[in-house]
Amino acid sequence: MENRFDWQSRLARTAYATFPEAEKKPVIGISANYGDNTSKLAEGYYKSVLKAGGVPVILPPLADVDAIVNTLERIDGLLLSGGADFNPLYAGEEPSPKLGGINNERDLPELMLARLAYNRQIPMLGICRGIQTLAMALDGRVAQDLSLLDRPQGLTAVRHTQDADRREPTHSVTIAQDSLLYDIYAPTPFLASPGARLLVNSFHHQAVSDAGPRFRVTAQAADGVIEAIESTEFKSIIGVQWHPECLADDAGQPLFCWLVTEAAHYRKACRLHERIVTLDSHCDTPMFFSQGVDFGSRDQRILVDLHKMTDGRQDATIMVAYVPQPQHDETFRQRVAYDVSGPKAYADLMFDKVETLVARNERWLALARTPDDLLANKAAGRKSIMLGIENGLALEGRLDNLQHFAQRGIVYMTLCHNGDNDICDSARGEATHNGVSDFGCEVISEMNRLGIMVDMSHAADKSFYDALQLSKSPIVCSHSNCRALCDHPRNLTDEQMRALADRGGVMQVTLYHGFLVSNGEATVLDALRHLDHAVSVMGIEHVGLGTDFDGDGGVRGMADASEMLNFTRKLMACRYSEADIARIWGGNFLRVMREVQRGRNE
Repeated sequence: MENRFDWQSRLARTAYATFPEAEKKPVIGISANYGDNTSKLAEGYYKSVLKAGGVPVILPPLADVDAIVNTLERIDGLLLSGGADFNPLYAGEEPSPKLGGINNERDLPELMLARLAYNRQIPMLGICRGIQTLAMALDGRVAQDLSLLDRPQGLTAVRHTQDADRREPTHSVTIAQDSLLYDIYAPTPFLASPGARLLVNSFHHQAVSDAGPRFRVTAQAADGVIEAIESTEFKSIIGVQWHPECLADDAGQPLFCWLVTEAAHYRKACRLHERIVTLDSHCDTPMFFSQGVDFGSRDQRILVDLHKMTDGRQDATIMVAYVPQPQHDETFRQRVAYDVSGPKAYADLMFDKVETLVARNERWLALARTPDDLLANKAAGRKSIMLGIENGLALEGRLDNLQHFAQRGIVYMTLCHNGDNDICDSARGEATHNGVSDFGCEVISEMNRLGIMVDMSHAADKSFYDALQLSKSPIVCSHSNCRALCDHPRNLTDEQMRALADRGGVMQVTLYHGFLVSNGEATVLDALRHLDHAVSVMGIEHVGLGTDFDGDGGVRGMADASEMLNFTRKLMACRYSEADIARIWGGNFLRVMREVQRGRNE
């Protein structure tokens, strides 16, 4: 008989017998309960995670931000466990006489933990109190007692506490058949049909009363009580009101397997972002400088800041000085929020402000002019900002102003915006020049000489083809979509896309609603649809992403820079290889940038 106390022999047979000592598995943090001056956790939680293939780590209830953030940097998934009621003051409510016992040690730490994990796109599973934590932390509401819920008339009352053994189910829930929860349970023997009913246990008197905008209800009890929610933003987040870790016959195990699988995908995406450069080729954040935004804080007024870039594992963005096109009956000064002499001075002011924000955050942020600068900044642990101009109106009709902006470090200039200018006709213009003007021909030639990329987003079709012929270097469309999928003059036809690829250029899919779908709400799935179509027409070497964040870009599932990692996970799910994802995430755009900059002064 083996001596169970011979622990060194056990190591010799296991950890020491092979290399590596153990398989790399997803680390799942589990929020601990608290009582009697002790941080503790029921065994069902961590044993279920271990059985599902994860590595459980118990997280004590600490409201220390440094502790929470450092913990989140080291886990791949989060399980929010059950426990006592929330203090209603956190929801801005006074306590009901039916409020149960609260746990003041847990409330604040778990609300902060859930929100910060959400910001980082970490997969989450909330159980019992955990579903309520998700709702409280992410803009939903929780009823202090089931009796306070507004329930549909005529539904059969259900008891939501049980005296039976916790392993025994005591009521059923009906699962929405278009839900992730249904997909998890459909292949198992636990989902009864017809009706998509699941047998569950129940130990609660509080419940989610409003899932809020970030969640949808995916399961309800017979009396209408919300029993499960999941993300409406294509994030890996599920909350359930029952206790799957207690159910007999592994009836709860599918949820833990889902969490561990999603955590593995999250970990893989994070590691991928460490190896590649992630570049957004177009954002309009300088448009918000007049509002006094703070790039170093998590500012709700802007979609790109240091916090969001870090949460989304984004390395670089090209910030443009967007120069608005005056209407026929107004001056340029009437179009901007600053007292400037004209478009050139306005663009210079925007670049001055970018340089100031970089200087204020120099430990974490740096300017870049070349692809090598981006790589050096990433190696040094800094995010990069590149500069661009949106609308050649900034030149004020003078070719020497291109030299000025080249010295400031711009990497591209969008020749026009929503209106014809003295360089070319716009997709929303009046065909003033029938394409590129004589001055525009000089501008393109000078941009080639100076190593500035010619950007034809916003251009009329004739302007696009003229520029394609005039430019000695490949051209780009920094934020454009496919006209075959959304019939908008700002989008490129398949013929334009093929011509662009034939000349070595790139098209960067953008997240502007009206360029993704003709009607209704666009989501990240529509962006992927345009990307897939562009790949099928142009090839993987000619596509990328230019979000148009802070210029009305941003869709559900890719709403700001913090969700860049979600886009990578979608690409991985669509079977794009690591090499392809690296091309999409900046490799293609930087290839063209290198080629254009190599042609400088030739």
